[in-house]
Amino acid sequence: MIHKNWEKSKTIKQVECVHNEAEKFVVNNVLTPGKVYNVKNESEEFYFVEDNSGRIGGFYKNYFKEK
Repeated sequence: MIHKNWEKSKTIKQVECVHNEAEKFVVNNVLTPGKVYNVKNESEEFYFVEDNSGRIGGFYKNYFKEK
């Protein structure tokens, strides 16, 4: 249950959002292109970042570029 502590964990790295245009999901409410986000965890496909709502969300890596 590591995901319950991500908000308190240290930031691994920072990534910049390059777009928020999703085919299936609504991400334009929680991601802003050009904004830098703190990565709390990552997998092969996803970054888990502090989004605009202040919560941790998992997003495909293609929405971001590494700083």
